[in-house]
Amino acid sequence: MPAPESVTPAPAAAPFVINCVAVDDEPLALGLVCSFIEQTPFLRLVGRHESAVAALRSLHERPDAQLLFLDIKMPDLSGLELAKVLQHGPRIIFTTAFNQYALEGFRVDALDYLLKPFDYQEFLRAALKARTYFEMKQASEIPASATTPPIPQPANLPEDDHIYLKVEYQLVRVPLADIVYVEGLKDYVKVHLASQTRPLLSLTSLRGMEEKLPAGKFLRIHRSYIVGLGHIQSVGRGTVQIAGETLPVSDGYREGFDQFFSRWK
Repeated sequence: MPAPESVTPAPAAAPFVINCVAVDDEPLALGLVCSFIEQTPFLRLVGRHESAVAALRSLHERPDAQLLFLDIKMPDLSGLELAKVLQHGPRIIFTTAFNQYALEGFRVDALDYLLKPFDYQEFLRAALKARTYFEMKQASEIPASATTPPIPQPANLPEDDHIYLKVEYQLVRVPLADIVYVEGLKDYVKVHLASQTRPLLSLTSLRGMEEKLPAGKFLRIHRSYIVGLGHIQSVGRGTVQIAGETLPVSDGYREGFDQFFSRWK
């Protein structure tokens, strides 16, 4: 009787590990962050620096650095200034004793913001958020040929009635009917909703929002505004009244606005 063929088991997937660099001008704070990194199984400490200038020099030689735990208030070069220099570098989790920098951290697309003094549980929460980001990024980079083919959908499916926005490091489902207007600022947008008094802040461009929103329901009227057509209260020659606000129509978007305005006559 022939011996059964041996089967070589498939190699186990390598554990997911994130290469980290810690930067803080306070030795005690730097030591604490480094110890937290070293006791977290999916993090690997590959650099530690007591100044942003030293970190900048080192990061040019460490293209494998993926995550930066970065203090903000430091001499010579602040953490925020370093983050702006490293726009296409490692992702950042800010560590600071000053909560007034939270919005600035959001503008440079930081993954999270740890307010000193923080304990290991708070650190781990931020680290897990970073792991989720890198795992999603890794999954999105798998070649299309390696993924399962999409399931064919019926041609008569209704149009999507929502979009997803990145809000405070989370993806939030936003119904299209709830969007009154979108206001573009320098590095992010304010999405004004009918159901909430406070707008959602999302780190994206107004152009990116324009591509997400269906043209039949939304109209860009200005370099800074997209309006929900179903929420317009009145229109004038060069203005739109919506949700109690009067928004201007700029010359660059006049033609599309005039076509819409003609239907109000």
